[in-house]
Amino acid sequence: QIQMAESGGDLVQAGDSLRLSCTFSGINAAVFARGWLRLEPGRELGGISCLAFHSGNTVYQESVEGRFTISRDDAKNTIYLQMNNLKPEDTAMYYCAAITRLDCRGSWWDHRAGGWGPGTQVTVSS
Repeated sequence: QIQMAESGGDLVQAGDSLRLSCTFSGINAAVFARGWLRLEPGRELGGISCLAFHSGNTVYQESVEGRFTISRDDAKNTIYLQMNNLKPEDTAMYYCAAITRLDCRGSWWDHRAGGWGPGTQVTVSS
């Protein structure tokens, strides 16, 4: 069974940086990528960044492009999301996911394996 646990969220000020971590267990051959999603107040859960494990391809939601960077540490079964120049609109609960869509194509966030972790809250004050 695929499981994940997120950490690193905090209350910060606009312009600050944070690094989120997500450690996976139980990953199987059907998983081709890892991703980060977020649930903003009053909005649906959306994918913000994805990292394809075979090609190394990365994709970002337009609103975080250039500010967020997704990376991996295979020895630790962990992915990270480095978030720089945080804005109040980045306030959300952040979740990681095991992705079954090859190469982070299309609506990769709709192609997940396993359940949900507890998430980690990021709050950015203005």
